[in-house]
Amino acid sequence: MSRKLKIAIVDDEPDMRESISQWLVLSGFDTETYASAEDALKVIGADWPGVVVSDIRMPGMDGIAFLKRLMGLDSALPVILITGHGDVPMAVEAMRLGAMDFMEKPFNPDKMTQLAKKATQARRMTLDNRALRRDLSEGQQVMSKLIGSSPVMERLREDILDLGQADGHVLIDGETGTGKTLVAHALHAVGPRATKKFVPVSCAAYNDEALAARLFGPMEDGLPAVEEARGGTLCLEDVEALSEGLQARLLAFISEQGTPAETRIIAISNARGEGRKAEDSLRPDLFYRLSALKIA
Repeated sequence: MSRKLKIAIVDDEPDMRESISQWLVLSGFDTETYASAEDALKVIGADWPGVVVSDIRMPGMDGIAFLKRLMGLDSALPVILITGHGDVPMAVEAMRLGAMDFMEKPFNPDKMTQLAKKATQARRMTLDNRALRRDLSEGQQVMSKLIGSSPVMERLREDILDLGQADGHVLIDGETGTGKTLVAHALHAVGPRATKKFVPVSCAAYNDEALAARLFGPMEDGLPAVEEARGGTLCLEDVEALSEGLQARLLAFISEQGTPAETRIIAISNARGEGRKAEDSLRPDLFYRLSALKIA
């Protein structure tokens, strides 16, 4: 997980909230502050990208009840409790319930920083492992749809696993009904971009003006495909339907990305079914960029 994790600070005392937040921000963390557990629970749920620092004694829902709610949502969420001297036995009991650690008031700022680092590292590892398990599961599900045990199908599965890990753009060509879109989904699902978006666009489903807007914008609602797919995979079905002008814009978009490309393009061509090849429909420099890797 590349994004920065957050630290939610929950305390009914404004001065305490702000002092903790300021110290953690100075220590390099991103913080969010909440005046009550009820407010925090409107935002924090399972897989929440961060950790929680909470006071124990608060009006309404106290820190122990808050902890129980958080553990019910996500038992691996790191929670650090802030306690007064007389609440230490309560804090120890809270650790039995799932809290990661606690600090006594007035707390040591350096200890706060150390606990925050420990908690965010643990949270990052948990979220990364969950994402990896989901990726493997989703990739296996897509691959299981590629039915058949012939040597050709076995080779196709091997090619998908190999090319899925590669950085280059991919051209898939073949006759209509041979499963090209499924192969494109599989290439995305087994690769390093699996957690990012897979955005399919049928180039034959729009007129030239509408397709230009769908791919590059501006759009009345939502993001154009090149922005929606940023960091993930842009799948261009019927790529041979692109006009010369849109081929030039697509080539410029590819060139701007550099190497390795931030967004992978999987181009699907049906030209073979018409007795032609994809290179007959695409300008040579675009075909060269899109066909760095090929599956037929």
